[in-house]
Amino acid sequence: MQDKETIMFGSLSIWEILLVVVVIALLFGGKKLPELGKGLGQGIKNFKNAVKGEGKDEAEHKDEKGN
Repeated sequence: MQDKETIMFGSLSIWEILLVVVVIALLFGGKKLPELGKGLGQGIKNFKNAVKGEGKDEAEHKDEKGN
């Protein structure tokens, strides 16, 4: 029986992964990659804040009801 890691990534070797990274770098260029990373990081940060904020809104809503 195969483990989960083998099933998820198949039989990708380090060389195949590096080839994919190089192709992505060539497609987007050196200037776009940091911008993409920054945008992804901000998106994750906003998502985490929204999840945390949702819990705060529910607590404030309960306080208004008196529960």
